[in-house]
Order: sequence, then structure tokens, then C-alpha cells
Amino acid sequence: MREFDYQRAHDVAGAVALLGADPDTRYLGGGTNLVDLMKTGVERPARLVDIRELPLDEIGTTPEGGLRIGATVTNGGLAAHPEVRRRYPALAQAVLAGASGQLRNMATVGGNLLQRTRCGYFTDVTQPCNKRVPGSGCPAIQGEHHNHAILGASDHCVAVHPSDMAVALTAFDAVVRFETADGPGQVPLADFYLPVGDTPHRETALPPGALITGVTLPPAPVAARSRYRKVRERASYAFAIGSLAAALDVRDGVVRDARLALGAVASRPWRAVAAERVLTGAPATAETYAAAADAELAAARPLPHNGYKVDLVRNLVVAVLTELAEETAR
Repeated sequence: MREFDYQRAHDVAGAVALLGADPDTRYLGGGTNLVDLMKTGVERPARLVDIRELPLDEIGTTPEGGLRIGATVTNGGLAAHPEVRRRYPALAQAVLAGASGQLRNMATVGGNLLQRTRCGYFTDVTQPCNKRVPGSGCPAIQGEHHNHAILGASDHCVAVHPSDMAVALTAFDAVVRFETADGPGQVPLADFYLPVGDTPHRETALPPGALITGVTLPPAPVAARSRYRKVRERASYAFAIGSLAAALDVRDGVVRDARLALGAVASRPWRAVAAERVLTGAPATAETYAAAADAELAAARPLPHNGYKVDLVRNLVVAVLTELAEETAR
């Protein structure tokens, strides 16, 4: 590991100033992803700015009835918060599915949003990788890709985003708040992650030197009846091979509102807009749910060894929506 300087920030403005003074600096939250990448040589910062003492560790309600979540709230604290569990149960379930208890108690909300892919070619510095070294190639396309993207990929990168939490936040129209030297800003999570295109090394829309200060969830009554379902290769702590955050409002046998976001299928959490369009106003039946999944998956472009994800996601959508509709009918 490269030697690095370490400084602790005591206020947001000071943290932003420290990063702005040296582009080879990184913010340090829980360190559950960054430190691993430093050990493997993927990340080689000259300085770490510890932000864990910043006053960004609270969860509160907004005047409109949504939630404000601070960037240094731990994943464990987020999942346990009573308002999160009551208003956005899929978010609490996603966090609990995302890691071991030890990691959840260290990892932060801001860091979770910025975690990087677990693609083996990205984390192995002896291999080419366009995300790590632009222009070097993407060996996953012809190599090991059974857990890689089927939606939104390109000839330059087929890696998937690893976050469970971000999938649920995407389903409920979360907005990311940040601070820069020029002042505060915000960006919808739907626009936060950039399309992979031919620049997979550019992952987010954050301005240079920006510090994530929190996430805002707008009020969403449909989210109170929601679910996160994760499929993985083993029951213990593992990254998803497919996941779904879903919420459904059914009245008189008709879908009045639906929210869906998919995980482990693209370089970013994938909001299933096409599926939502099919669902809204349609009969709450298994046939409708299957049609919605098919509409979303029409754009899928699987590789030779990950085509199973198409069937997996289709079955996942039908099963979870059926369960939510049955709960609504009780």
C-alpha cells in the first residue's frame, strides 16, 4: 500500500477545502470499500480526509413528509431506524441484505453510494480494465462475466454496480445532496450514476471535490408497502446476481402505482421505467407482472454466460409483485 497522509475534518467546509487543495485526496467514511481498494493498489491516494466526525449522522423528517438521511449515518443505523422501517421497508431490507453486521456498523450511506464494482478484472491491477485504466480494454466481455450486466452495458465495460441500498433509493426517487467549494448542490439519484458508454471510468455526476452530505427521500405513500428481494449464490453475505426493490398500490384489482428498480443487472441501479408504465392502470395479475418484466427486459443484451439473468429477473418481478398484491388484498 502506498504511504498516505491522514487528516480529520471537523466541519463540512474544512473537508471540502482539504480535498480541493489536492486532487489526489479521498474522503474516508467507514472505509469498507476504499481501504480494500487501497490494499490491492486500485486506489492510491496521497491523503485521506476522515469525515466521520462531521455532523452528518442524523435521520429526520422533511416538511413535506419525506426523510433526510445524513451521509455519515451507518448502514446499520439506517436499517434500524423506525421511520425507515415504517415508511420505506424495502430500504431497510436492502441494507440488511447488503453486508454482514460488522460491515453495516462501519459503512456509511455516502460511502455506500460511491462504492465501486466488484468485477474481478477491475480489482486485479495485473489485468486491463477500462474503468481503472481508460483505453486498456474490457477482458470480461470475452472472459468471466456470469455476474455481469445485461442492461445498459457497452463495448467498453460490462461491470455491475454492487450496492443494494442504492437500488431501493432509486426506486423511491432519492436525491443526493452534496457540498462543493462553490456551495451546496443536489442531483436526483436517477441522474447520479452516469451511463457507462465509452467512459466507464466516469461513474457519477458529482462535481470534482464534492462531498456527499446526505440523501433526501420524498414522501411516497406507496413505499410503505414495499419489498426488497435479493438473489445470491450463497445464503450468507454475498453480492447479488439479481435483485429487485418493488412497491405496489393495488385498489379494486387495478395497479394504481408501482415502483421498481433492479440491481446487479447494470453499471448502476436500474429503474424499471418500462415495467412501471405497463403496470400502472393494468389488472393486478400474474400476466400483467410478466408483461411488465418482459417490457423492461426487451432491452437486455446478455453475454454468453449471463443470459440466465433474464429469466431470473423475470421470475423475480412476477414473484415479488404477486406477494405484494396478495398482502394488499388482506
